Amino acid sequence: MGIVAGLDSSAEYTSIVVCDAETGAVVRHGHAEHPGERDDPQSWLLSLGTAAGAGQLAEVQAIGVSAQQQGLVALDGGGNPVGPALLGNDQRMQTAAADLVDAFGGRAAWAQAVGTVPQAAHPVSKLHWLAREQPEAARQVTEILQPHDWLVWQLLGRPARRVTDRGDASGTGYWSAATESYRPDLVELALGHQVGLPDVVGPSQPAGHTPEGLLISAGTGQTMAAAFGLGLGLGDVVISLGATGSVCAVHHEALVDPSGTITSYADATGMHLPVVRTLNATRVLRGAAGMLGTDLEGLSELALTSTPGSSGLVLLPYLEGEQTPQLPHTAGSLHGLRRESMKPEFLARAAVEGMLCGLADALDVLRGRGVSVRRVFLLGQAAGLAAVRDAAPALLDAQIVVPEPADYAAIGAARQAAWALSGSGLPPQWPTAACQVFEAGEQRAVGQAVRQQYATVREEMYPGALPEPYPGTPEPYQGAVAG
Repeated sequence: MGIVAGLDSSAEYTSIVVCDAETGAVVRHGHAEHPGERDDPQSWLLSLGTAAGAGQLAEVQAIGVSAQQQGLVALDGGGNPVGPALLGNDQRMQTAAADLVDAFGGRAAWAQAVGTVPQAAHPVSKLHWLAREQPEAARQVTEILQPHDWLVWQLLGRPARRVTDRGDASGTGYWSAATESYRPDLVELALGHQVGLPDVVGPSQPAGHTPEGLLISAGTGQTMAAAFGLGLGLGDVVISLGATGSVCAVHHEALVDPSGTITSYADATGMHLPVVRTLNATRVLRGAAGMLGTDLEGLSELALTSTPGSSGLVLLPYLEGEQTPQLPHTAGSLHGLRRESMKPEFLARAAVEGMLCGLADALDVLRGRGVSVRRVFLLGQAAGLAAVRDAAPALLDAQIVVPEPADYAAIGAARQAAWALSGSGLPPQWPTAACQVFEAGEQRAVGQAVRQQYATVREEMYPGALPEPYPGTPEPYQGAVAG
């Protein structure tokens, strides 16, 4: 069938992966940093050109685009940005998000309408911020796109029709994954007037063809592209260990969560990706390492010399406040200090266990809504730490899978391009990612005792902070499953 390419435009760079359309084998790749300001869309386009400048796209028959999520590119009537792009990690919109929540009747009303409660990252919050802080620019807005939408539009030669996909659309705050439809009234609530919204095309549908006849697939956001590149299916969960944490599962339906703890995204295949986030993940390990005068590897080595349970030490890892549970103004705390436990190895182990128990709380929110958990994929630098790999299977009560490093978002975009090129009803069956697998084995009971120790302290400090589990919680993990 030929070769296809996946382009991944992150906040800092563009990666290109060129793959055999049938087998998924990587043929070549390219990489380039954005040369200008990160909020300048032209800089994204220039780095794409540089990444492809050595002939990486020669003989390619289709291209898929993945890009940073929840950025906003607001266009005027001539198709030009009214100002710099507003990126997903821009925290200036916190007050605008809170005002929108109140204006529409509270968290439950938003969750029911679009499966999410506005936060600073959501484009709907950025629209409201623009209307309040830059009203002249806001009045000029006639079309709104996200980064992947804008790049696809550029590749297609800036046609009259703009498109997006259900994955990226589900992160806007004005498109519902449950009904698969826009809520233009929420756009008007945020911005003050109606604007043009991109058409949402299906996962296997092409967005169009370039003037030269090259097929461009629908594209999607980085989270959805990475899940597709990893080959995730029902029962698979991804925990991303950045400074913050996210727990994302493949599920058969959108989840409406009145508390707003679960954000209901769509994926790049027709399924759904409910997500629960924590504000504290690898930053907990870095903080503890700094206290102990070491680095992440040194912290891991120390933690491995401790026994599970850290001699009774429990670290509640809410260093920057917390989102799950909703404790925005709290701080981290250390409990169970005794003379015999005041040793570096126990603090190191408590940091690892505290981080993982916080993520396990987030995972249990999904379990409590009937989400099946067969395997947990760990991503991020901390996933490579021996202490994390040692403790995670028992604390998360699941088989742990650590993929080998690769450009999974770009691979997922390439796989989507191959799907659109084939015209098939099913995506191409590319090989699954090379992974290491870790099991709880005989440590499962020990891990659950550590979880209970942590939960007891959390409940004493913050009673009722976590939402009550919903009926139908699945049976706990009992051992290895088929991959």
